[in-house]
Amino acid sequence: MTLKYRIVHSTEYQYSDPVPVCHNHLRLTPRETPYTRCTSHRLLIRPVPDNVAKRKDWFGNIVQSFTLDESHRRLLLAATSRVTVSPQTIPPPEQTLKWEDIAAGVRSQTINDWFDVTEFLFDSSLASHDGIFRDYAADCFPAGQPILVGAIALMSKIFREFKYDPRATTVVTRPSESLAQKHGVCQDFAHVAISCLRSLGLPARYVSGYLRTIPPEGKPRLVGADASHAWFAVWCGEAGWIDLDPTNDKVCGTDHIPIAWGRDYSDVAPIRGVFTGGGQHTLNVSVDVEPVGE
Repeated sequence: MTLKYRIVHSTEYQYSDPVPVCHNHLRLTPRETPYTRCTSHRLLIRPVPDNVAKRKDWFGNIVQSFTLDESHRRLLLAATSRVTVSPQTIPPPEQTLKWEDIAAGVRSQTINDWFDVTEFLFDSSLASHDGIFRDYAADCFPAGQPILVGAIALMSKIFREFKYDPRATTVVTRPSESLAQKHGVCQDFAHVAISCLRSLGLPARYVSGYLRTIPPEGKPRLVGADASHAWFAVWCGEAGWIDLDPTNDKVCGTDHIPIAWGRDYSDVAPIRGVFTGGGQHTLNVSVDVEPVGE
């Protein structure tokens, strides 16, 4: 069933001293995909900048950039979007290609679309190849295992063995540290999964987005709602990219709204910028994902 959402993502910075100038890049516009469509997007910025530039980055994510060169002690960013999400067609996992065939096809450059996915195979700032990741994923990817069966098994393993703990990590925590302590948040779980898949020679990417805030009647509330969420996608050859949410042990569907994707979190941070002055500052973020017309 196709769902419609109204999403409000608000961010407020308050500074103890004036900020004379700041530069910011925002990735807050929902991503257009074959199964998601952003029907409207409005960005409110206070104080009001002279100009907001809009472009697409290397990965096709929409980036809005602005500069404030007037003194301010408070910065408010509020992005309001309306999105339509349709169910994604996913093949039976056991009918997807063997994981070794995909890894070999990308490595030898003989499989269809190998060029488009190769950039999601190499080390990046927050996801890397390592024997510890291959060892962790080994029982999920025995010889001859269909790629999606193995990826779902890895997702479920992370869900079972890791504890959701917002105090355990930061946005720059390495996946090796997350794997060692088996604590973290959605970002860490995605980075561990991506590192495991890349260590096996399989393309994997990081996806940032949102979860519906209010679950359907009778369904449990998903971990990560009311905030930006993250999951990973694995490339399954002719089946394309399949998104998996290890925080909730769930194949992504109409509860998930993608915003941006890249090699890891550093490519898709919702807000990134620099400022001068400001002294001490506080940050408040709120996200509301409201189903419309159910």
